[in-house]
Amino acid sequence: MLPAIFGLSGTVLSDDERAFFRDADPAGYILFGRNVADRAQLRALTDELRALHGRARTFICIDQEGGRVARMKPPVWAAYPPGERFATLYDTAPASAIEAARANAEALGLDLAEAGISVDCLPLLDVRQPGAHDVIGDRALGAEPMRVAALGRATLDGLARAGVAGVVKHMPGHGRAMADSHKELPTVTASAEELERDIAPFRTLADAAIGMTAHVRYTAWDADNPGTLSPFVIGEVIRRRIGFGGLLLTDDLDMEALSGTVPERAARAQAAGCDLALNCWAKMDDMVGIARALAPMGADTAARLERALAGTAAFDGPTDVARREGLAEKRDRLLALA
Repeated sequence: MLPAIFGLSGTVLSDDERAFFRDADPAGYILFGRNVADRAQLRALTDELRALHGRARTFICIDQEGGRVARMKPPVWAAYPPGERFATLYDTAPASAIEAARANAEALGLDLAEAGISVDCLPLLDVRQPGAHDVIGDRALGAEPMRVAALGRATLDGLARAGVAGVVKHMPGHGRAMADSHKELPTVTASAEELERDIAPFRTLADAAIGMTAHVRYTAWDADNPGTLSPFVIGEVIRRRIGFGGLLLTDDLDMEALSGTVPERAARAQAAGCDLALNCWAKMDDMVGIARALAPMGADTAARLERALAGTAAFDGPTDVARREGLAEKRDRLLALA
């Protein structure tokens, strides 16, 4: 199995994609709005991805956070609130905020499971910082580490109840970034002592099954390399200080924070200690290059991948609309307390 996650170009697989994916055997796939039309189409697409490899449990992920980051949109799918809504409720009613976050994630997870999606790139554990770039902004679960961790745990629990695995991101923290890593490399000059605040939620949730790196340079840890490409950040900070033992995937390797060709970035990320290279944009030349650049999946990565997917399953029975609507009503009733 190739230690990579690839994107798709459209709502159905092209002949070239089908042949390449069958031959390369990537660990999984990521979906975007360009891959989503309606319920029947999306489920047919994810069914075909699983059938390509004969794996009932396949890593098929999506960024379905709620708020401004949602690939599955109304009117076909429900809208979900951003993380800031739960952080605001936490100010006055922490227990209610935690329960609202759990109910929201379970309802959202039911949408994903019905579509055959096994992994959601949620929750963000980035601690929001005043004056930072708005690329995180209202997506964050708050500006206080304990709150972020509590709401993040509730989100993971809710997704798991729906049979979907969550991804804690962006390790070891994107909340201080003064630039958008989609467009340029952010440099964080905070001291190692100050950065303890950023890694605190990740340390609390170090038992999460899946994590995603940040394309951010932290001068206190590695003045030369962004976290995704830094052996020190991955080995010392993420694996040892945070204690994360789960499956570690890169953020999208196409982002402009990184330099070099996309296959070169993938090889550097793997050498730095990332388990899976994430490449979102379905450019065939880049995907072929990644397949050539990466070493075969190691035993440790394969074991982490298996553990990450152990609690997931495609939704095969009739849609439990009443359950999903009840969870959404519960969430809205609790959020109204704020």
